[in-house]
Amino acid sequence: MATCDTCGNDYWMAFEIRVVSGETYTFDSFECAVQKLAPRCEHCDCRVIGHGVEVSGSFFCCAHCARQGGGIGREIRDAVGAHPN
Repeated sequence: MATCDTCGNDYWMAFEIRVVSGETYTFDSFECAVQKLAPRCEHCDCRVIGHGVEVSGSFFCCAHCARQGGGIGREIRDAVGAHPN
């Protein structure tokens, strides 16, 4: 059995994730993996699950939050061919 790096649960179906930096983490659920590894949106502070949006090194969960962040993020659109303002 292996112990989850997030919650400490010792679970027979735990799994490992190795990240680009070479570190290896053990988790008992995807929920714990997300809590430990997913970045947070710099506008609303939610976990970025999926692609998200990166603007000048800042991470956002969606185009709306990127636009709220200012700078070139104001140019981000939600979809190709989105209705202009």
